[in-house]
Amino acid sequence: MSVILDSKVPGGSLESKWTDHKFHMKLVNPANKRKHSVIVIGTGLAGGAAAASLGELGYKVKAFCVQDSPRRAHSVAAQGGINGAKNYQNDGDSVQRLFYDTIKGGDFRAREANVYRLAEVSVNIIDQAVAQGVPLAREYGGMLANRSFGGAQVSRTFYARGQTGQQLLLGAYSAMMRQVDAGSVELHARSEMLDLVVVDGKARGVIVRNLITGAIEAHEADAVVIASGGYSNVFYLSTNAMACAVTASWKAHKRGSYMANPCYTQIHPTCIPVHGENQSKLTLMSESLRNDGRVWVSKKAGDMRKPADIPENERDYYLERIYPSFGNLAPRDVASRQAKYLIDKGFGVLGEEAVYLDFKESIGRLGEDKISERYGNLFQMYDKITGENPYKTPMRIYPAPHYTMGGLWVDYNLMSTIPGLFVAGEANFSDHGANRLGASALMQGLADGYFVIPSTIGDYIANTKLDKVTTTNDAFKNAENDVKTNVSRLMNIKGERTVESFHKELGHIMWENCGMARNKQGLTGAIDQIKKLREEFNHNVRIPGEANRINRELEKAGRVADFIELGELMCRDALVREESCGGHFREEHQVDGEAKRDDTNFCHVAAWEWNGSADKAQTRHQEDLKFENIKLATRSYK
Repeated sequence: MSVILDSKVPGGSLESKWTDHKFHMKLVNPANKRKHSVIVIGTGLAGGAAAASLGELGYKVKAFCVQDSPRRAHSVAAQGGINGAKNYQNDGDSVQRLFYDTIKGGDFRAREANVYRLAEVSVNIIDQAVAQGVPLAREYGGMLANRSFGGAQVSRTFYARGQTGQQLLLGAYSAMMRQVDAGSVELHARSEMLDLVVVDGKARGVIVRNLITGAIEAHEADAVVIASGGYSNVFYLSTNAMACAVTASWKAHKRGSYMANPCYTQIHPTCIPVHGENQSKLTLMSESLRNDGRVWVSKKAGDMRKPADIPENERDYYLERIYPSFGNLAPRDVASRQAKYLIDKGFGVLGEEAVYLDFKESIGRLGEDKISERYGNLFQMYDKITGENPYKTPMRIYPAPHYTMGGLWVDYNLMSTIPGLFVAGEANFSDHGANRLGASALMQGLADGYFVIPSTIGDYIANTKLDKVTTTNDAFKNAENDVKTNVSRLMNIKGERTVESFHKELGHIMWENCGMARNKQGLTGAIDQIKKLREEFNHNVRIPGEANRINRELEKAGRVADFIELGELMCRDALVREESCGGHFREEHQVDGEAKRDDTNFCHVAAWEWNGSADKAQTRHQEDLKFENIKLATRSYK
């Protein structure tokens, strides 16, 4: 039987919901905060900001990350910028416009109240970053600089050259380490969450594996925050760091936290194309490059001429042609689909799966020095990887898996279906609907960590009877035994195939059948293939080494096992959703190559409930989406 998902969106006008909600929340006085503890899983922007803020408030915080330092969290890789509705450019921006652009960009598949709060808080995030000393770019006169990003016709994106994620992460890291020094935050690096502990229906702790010693450890708390990022590595080749995984979220899912919209994945249009069978990661070229770079292919299919030999009148600047209002700044899902469409028809440049991103016109207009000032480190990175100088010849780009809009279902307070389990940043099913606009991932992570979680966790603690729980509790012992049993099972399979080979095969299945385009036949076949892959993995994977010390293959095996189960759910979610919206493109539902939504039957969030075994079908629940402030409309950027 389907349950009713209560989003807990407060009443009142959209503009006053968050302010009124905060006023009516119960507070925990400063002396009592010291009596309560919170576990934070992940120390990227969302996790680091949450740990820093909760520590500053006086809570006892334990923060966990798989990296050797929080500075290596994948947030460091974000390049282009962070949105903020400051309207410094006086070009018509506002909180309302950022709200509208985000709802429209997500193809009307996001919750209005959450998105408005995100837009509202965005202005505070910029102030927070500046106060921390984050070196955001400035105009000659000293004002913070802005640039444009996909899906918007205003310049609202703040940036630090092509290193925005790194600089914002250093700000959050510094704030968190201040609390580590003060003793309010206890940092556990090289630790991976392998289970969630639920006591009397509430999240009360985690089981982690020390990745240095192999020791299985239990930690208790009054609330748990998962901020462990997204799951794009299910495709094997993605822009994500190799350590990015779904494991923390998936373990919580198996304990009762619903997984929402897992089929909503984002394909980024500007990545360096795959260049070999042994490649394990793809490199992103920031969307900010599309401010000054023009995307094109030859008008002649199969054209093998070098770009300099193709005259202007034989070039197809297809985004400018198809979407004149937005041009090269069309949203990511739209730009990616058009690139794939042309390449599939034989227009890939130099016979490859690639299109050009060309800076010749902007260099001629602005000068090489100005382009270098804006994007120099990105150009250097491209040159180092490809051996080609993008100042002299166009970049070659192709779409690749990037961000995931799906994740654990949360209500307005960012609490999952397990009381006491909060989910922040990319790990939750987010505020982005079926497609994320560029420069909003950093915005959401910091909004959740700095401004939402600190308020809503306090309200939960103040309203909830939390008996003292220790790791001697049976729930902890049982969870710890489950983890040890699973580790032992993996080590004892002693098959013949490497973990990497399984991950590659899964990635191929997912990319071909649940990637940029999906159809019923492909999804049905993928589900069968993944079931067989899971069966073989459980009987034929080989993990060398020992469990009680550093063992990278054991780490990867656990993560790939979770990816295999997630991959099947993604395909099932995509199969049920008989519409095209944002990054979810069902080939059966399109009009002239554009996504065709079905608002009558699918204007809802799909949230899946684990039923105890990978062999049992999961139960699909729905949260209906209501649009009271924005009228549902066909999404167009023409």
